[in-house]
Amino acid sequence: MNQDYIIPKPWSILEEGFLPENNESSESIFSIGNGAMGQRANFEETYTGNTFQGSYIAGVYYPDKTKVGWWKNGYPEYFAKVLNAPSWIGIKVIIDGVVLDLNTCKSVTDFKRELNMKEGWLSRSFKATLSNDIQVSVKSLRFLSLVHEQIGAIRYEVTPLNRSACISFEPFLDGNIKNKDSNWDDQFWEISAISSIESSAFIEAETMKTSFKTCTYMHNHCTLNGTAVSLSLTEQNTNSRIGHTYEINVDRGSTFALEKLGGYISGSSQGSNLLKSAKAAIQNGLEKGFDGLLEEQIQAWDEIWQMADITIEGDLKAQQAIRFNIFQLNQTYLGTNPQLNIGPKGFTGEKYGGSTYWDTEAYCLPFYMATKSPDVAKNLLEYRFRHLDKAIENAEKLGFNSGAALYPMVTMNGEECHNEWEITFEEIHRNGAIAFAIYNYQRYNGDVSYTFSKGIFVLIAITRFWCQRFNFSEQKQKYVMLGVTGPNEYENNVNNNFYTNYIAKWCMEFTIQTLNEIKAVDNTRYNEVITKTKLTKQEIDAIKLMTKSIYFPYSEALDIYLQQDGFLDKKLTPVSDLNTNDRPINQHWSWDRILRSPYIKQADVLQAFYFFEDCFSIEELKKHFDFYEPLTVHESSLSPCVHSIQAAKLGRMNQAYEFYLQTSRLDLDDYNHEVSEGLHITSMAGTWMSIVEGFGGMRIKNNQLHFNPQIPKQWQSYSFKINFRGQTLKVNIRQTGATFEVSGQESINIVVNGQLTKVEPNILHSI
Repeated sequence: MNQDYIIPKPWSILEEGFLPENNESSESIFSIGNGAMGQRANFEETYTGNTFQGSYIAGVYYPDKTKVGWWKNGYPEYFAKVLNAPSWIGIKVIIDGVVLDLNTCKSVTDFKRELNMKEGWLSRSFKATLSNDIQVSVKSLRFLSLVHEQIGAIRYEVTPLNRSACISFEPFLDGNIKNKDSNWDDQFWEISAISSIESSAFIEAETMKTSFKTCTYMHNHCTLNGTAVSLSLTEQNTNSRIGHTYEINVDRGSTFALEKLGGYISGSSQGSNLLKSAKAAIQNGLEKGFDGLLEEQIQAWDEIWQMADITIEGDLKAQQAIRFNIFQLNQTYLGTNPQLNIGPKGFTGEKYGGSTYWDTEAYCLPFYMATKSPDVAKNLLEYRFRHLDKAIENAEKLGFNSGAALYPMVTMNGEECHNEWEITFEEIHRNGAIAFAIYNYQRYNGDVSYTFSKGIFVLIAITRFWCQRFNFSEQKQKYVMLGVTGPNEYENNVNNNFYTNYIAKWCMEFTIQTLNEIKAVDNTRYNEVITKTKLTKQEIDAIKLMTKSIYFPYSEALDIYLQQDGFLDKKLTPVSDLNTNDRPINQHWSWDRILRSPYIKQADVLQAFYFFEDCFSIEELKKHFDFYEPLTVHESSLSPCVHSIQAAKLGRMNQAYEFYLQTSRLDLDDYNHEVSEGLHITSMAGTWMSIVEGFGGMRIKNNQLHFNPQIPKQWQSYSFKINFRGQTLKVNIRQTGATFEVSGQESINIVVNGQLTKVEPNILHSI
């Protein structure tokens, strides 16, 4: 572990004592968001030490043009950068002529930063001695409203401690911002207008190339000892920045405070008159007031936690971790806007680019299905359906035809926007995850309406891609898939990756199965699908025939499926033999060395065993787990959760618990030494899966909930809720047994440890 300074609290992320070397990591960990915008936990006041400034607007990006030679036909036209947006949080503080800056203060004591997850706010407090020997106490509180997604609010308080002082607040908007990941300190924003009306100010800007129009705004209100004060303001205006200066003499022990409303109005949501909409947002915020907005925030988070909370007794760090993960997932995506998706960094950093990966379908969907209304999860499926035409275009660029679709590895708008060849063109397994999500939604909700109306077109297009991507090997007399990269990205351009071949075969079979089901219940709809897709009986028969002859690499000597052809040619040295100074290997080894090593970044063969566990025996799982896990370095954030679930299934609770800690505290303890770059948002859903599917053993089989509850020895109990087909089931698991309780008016039949159990409403049922 790299860092271990976060204090364990059940409902808070807490840092005490200011250590500048931890600041960029803390800026990630204490990030806030509301699904429409978000920001790193940057200081409001001036800070000249190491900092990663970051404010982000959902769906706003910059297409950074790529240039490659003719030999890479089909290469993405651009790499999408998640843009750092104009900042609205800044407050320059001057005390008797000296700028408040924790990097230059003589001393900083009693520093405390808290992210309150229960109520959804970030606070900070400290005492500082400035270079002029004035001692001050500072408190700040800020949040991004879940109720009003365009409104953020800050309350900033300064109290002189040793003598009276002249205190100046300059709240400002700053459009002169850059991306940390910019290659040449590029500017991505063009400012079109800066304006000010009384205590409000506005910066209207748009992104270069994509022309996303935004209006960044602020409104300021000052108080002295809690009473409003009317102060004349001085405007500070440049071609990219606007500030309002408020100045007052403050007695020792008195508190000068600024309440600042701010946020963004984007053209995508508000039409063309952004300034008018920004003024309306300010008026809305003023009507509620800071305290009213905060009360709404607390209530909104309470409603989320009523359904999504997981309680753990006896393990404070585990409790803090799971709530942190659930909290960040809800800050990133709430399902209210079908045009948005779940970015791997959310609103916490710029790494990776793009906003949508296969992580959404493979890892995030189960969390949202179980903790939100079905509409939220359906929006994630609709997102891909809306991009089907683009997916077909992406495939056409690579030479595929007849309506074959290759969904992008990374996207903002349906177009591929990732610039690593071995990822963009070889990691095609993402098609399979998108198909599996359709099946998973159908399985969980018992609802085929989406599959029959829209999902079937996605399935057919993906199946056509697989049919063209396989080729028949005369030598093997089987269909093979060459030149791919599996989920394990530490092996590129391999032949017959087991996971890719397996999920492709499954997808083709599921497509045929779905067509048959549509035909059985609605022949008219079936004919509409056939007509629209121009699917022929000959093509259907060819798909069926192909699925019977797909090749899977296999070792008879070891009785296991191989990652890919030639995997056994490697020297299979276990991870335990690695020098700790070499970890993580992606930060210490050359890419050439990694590719030639046996080390696995994340679950690959075992990913297939996770998705399709009913197709493999427990003995097969044990054999494959014991072979592959010792070779896995888990340097993908997506890896530990799958291994935790499978270790639990094998009854290896000590190992399952260790994997749970790794996935849940990946960022809090910075396992991979990279949290300063931002959080691993999409893998956080895997933490929820580790508990619910791993320890709780939850599965959906034959339209019923199944549980095989286990509990780590480190815990006294844990509990979670499941929203299942209109009913809410609460599960509580203790060392001595388990209880189940369903709310509402109807009973529910569940299967616990293989036994059918009827749970009556509002009656605690013990197992």
